[in-house]
Amino acid sequence: MTFIVLLLVVIALTGAPLFTALAAGALLVSFASEISPDILIIEMNRLTASPNMLALPLFIFAGVIMSHGGAPKRLVAFYRANFGFLPGGIAVVTLISCAFFTMFSGASGVTILALGGLLYPILKNEGYPEKFNLGLLTTSGSLGLLFPPSLAMIIYGVVANVSIEDLFIAGIFPGLLLIVLLSVYSAYTGNRNNVQHHKFVFSESAIACKRCLLDLFLPIGIMLGFFGGFLSLTEIAAATAAYALFIDTVIYKTISLRKQGLHLLTEASLLFGSLIIILLIALGLTNLLIDAQLPTLLLNFIGQFIDTKIEFLILLNIFLLLVGAIMDIFSAILVVVPLLLPLALRYDIHPIHLGIIFIANLEIGYSTPPIGINLFIASNRFRKPIHTLFQSTIPFLLIMLVWLLMITYIPELSLWRL
Repeated sequence: MTFIVLLLVVIALTGAPLFTALAAGALLVSFASEISPDILIIEMNRLTASPNMLALPLFIFAGVIMSHGGAPKRLVAFYRANFGFLPGGIAVVTLISCAFFTMFSGASGVTILALGGLLYPILKNEGYPEKFNLGLLTTSGSLGLLFPPSLAMIIYGVVANVSIEDLFIAGIFPGLLLIVLLSVYSAYTGNRNNVQHHKFVFSESAIACKRCLLDLFLPIGIMLGFFGGFLSLTEIAAATAAYALFIDTVIYKTISLRKQGLHLLTEASLLFGSLIIILLIALGLTNLLIDAQLPTLLLNFIGQFIDTKIEFLILLNIFLLLVGAIMDIFSAILVVVPLLLPLALRYDIHPIHLGIIFIANLEIGYSTPPIGINLFIASNRFRKPIHTLFQSTIPFLLIMLVWLLMITYIPELSLWRL
């Protein structure tokens, strides 16, 4: 049995599709625990029947439309015209643009591919050092994961059975705090390298606002519709996709449904398909582990060594950083969250606070070896070796670790509304 488990780990680390290793692991747990593997099918059906799951493909489709419809260019032009005069200049614009785009794309890789090629030469021309540019763009790809309508937050809410609305609200302050911390570092780097700020010109600002106005209405509409209680999450997702499709096909006319419609649907379907198959298998595996009483065994084992909440939080962050370095965020949420929830409740950690800590750790893991997906995507996008990109991200990762400690040990940043 131990040999088979190690073999599955090796297969996963050598590049086999993650869902195959998870499925094999689920069958192995089923066999070892003498539990019928039928539970895998039952849990898959339960997940697909969840009302909130319908929001995922719709938000993914909206992100695909935005990436092909010129939204990245319009957003960069808007933020540069209106915020380029601030200390940090275009670097701060990069942070805000990437966070905004990741909110809707749900994937840091899409953000790096869509905005990286656009922003990299601008940063370079402004006079920022190359390592700073690479580190900024690599880590910025995951900045929007704590802002609504983050797919990671939706999935955590479904798995942990907590209010997605409360999760969205809890993530706003921690997300803004990280952008502020990284903006301060960007301003320091800009001043140290005598980077010239982009002057504020009212006419440029007015033109950029006019071109981007309809894009900016999207997050405002989501906030008002969802937090105002007018629309459900699924309705918000449908409205988001329809709105993005309307403005890019009818208003901006950057997308032709006749020429690109099938391609957009295919790309969105592939993205959702690759996500849902992992979600289904991972959730089935998780429930097998629960039926095998693994959370109880884990709770009793850890309870022998940890007495305080502080000790548990330290161990939790170390563990989640390791998880984030070897698993993608969606698989980690589905497999690990159900195992950690009983432990967190035992040490009086609110499930909403646990969710923010969890996603924050995995956000850092996107840029951490050995399987930090941001590193691989940025390596392909910028034609740079992985080790060069990791060295470039170190200052940003250190700032993010400080930020992680702040949101871990100051729960009021997340729970101010509860």
